[in-house]
Amino acid sequence: MTWTTYALGLLGPEPPTPLIDFPVAAPGVRLLLKDESRQPTRSLRHRHARALFRQAVAEGLITEGTTVVEATGGNAAVAQAWFARRLGLPYVVVMPGERTEARARPVEALGGECRFVTPPLAIYDAARALGGHFLDQFGRAAPHDLAAELFGQVRPDWVVTGAGTGATSAGLGAWAREHGLPCRVAVADPDNSAYFPGWTLDAADYATGMPSRIEGIGRPRVEPGFRFDLVDLVIPVPDAASVAAARRLREVTGLPVGASSGTALWAALELVERLRARGEGGTVVSLIGDAAERHLATCHDDAWAVAKGLDVDPHLGTLRERTAA
Repeated sequence: MTWTTYALGLLGPEPPTPLIDFPVAAPGVRLLLKDESRQPTRSLRHRHARALFRQAVAEGLITEGTTVVEATGGNAAVAQAWFARRLGLPYVVVMPGERTEARARPVEALGGECRFVTPPLAIYDAARALGGHFLDQFGRAAPHDLAAELFGQVRPDWVVTGAGTGATSAGLGAWAREHGLPCRVAVADPDNSAYFPGWTLDAADYATGMPSRIEGIGRPRVEPGFRFDLVDLVIPVPDAASVAAARRLREVTGLPVGASSGTALWAALELVERLRARGEGGTVVSLIGDAAERHLATCHDDAWAVAKGLDVDPHLGTLRERTAA
């Protein structure tokens, strides 16, 4: 067996993640949460990482002993480090800003190396300068298997996701269209992100120049992987609403999700409310991007929210009106 065959075998499909019923105050409407926190690295980035590695191995860009390099942080870095260790490959990630143990420790525990660079946008040039294979999750945005898995479980009317690279929304939209499904795709977009204004203006080169405060989603520019033609709606979500929705999701399910999951839940509940107002029924699916104890010290912590200038209480009131537990 060649190393490539061996590696592709390790990068094959994994067990499907479950769907969770989330109670809503809208007769005839069902809201389901696709729980990606059940992945081995506990986030949706696990699928992205597997797809990027599989594509690079299949194309001969990664071979036995290749050093794998990326410019990213958070869940993406953890997932990529996990796959690199499984394949026996060196992994180096360039992260923006000053070193913090909270960001470095999970990657280094998996055998990866973390380097920190300022200003934040310099991470891409720094990563390319390291040699090895640059995964380039934003430039390549490899399609993954979420759509086939999800639509094999349920046939929803809407699917809601946040956008980072754009690969998830594009993959969902492409699969639905290719298979003749009436499902529509909505993207939940946080403050400062370019996707909502870019989609509204049909401007693929739109940029805000400001980073998102919601970890894992939102971009200061429209990324190449975001497909305007495969997205039916983009819903702007205030950061305070994202945090409030993450808290409400934890109240109902017990899962300590990050604010990106809250962003998607808020947008999904906006869709549910529109269906209710029109007297329509249907099924909406929203993605849980991740769930981890570390979020208890951020979006689930009152002192953290106050320090960020986020008033979550009004949004929690709205959420409790739109949901039932």
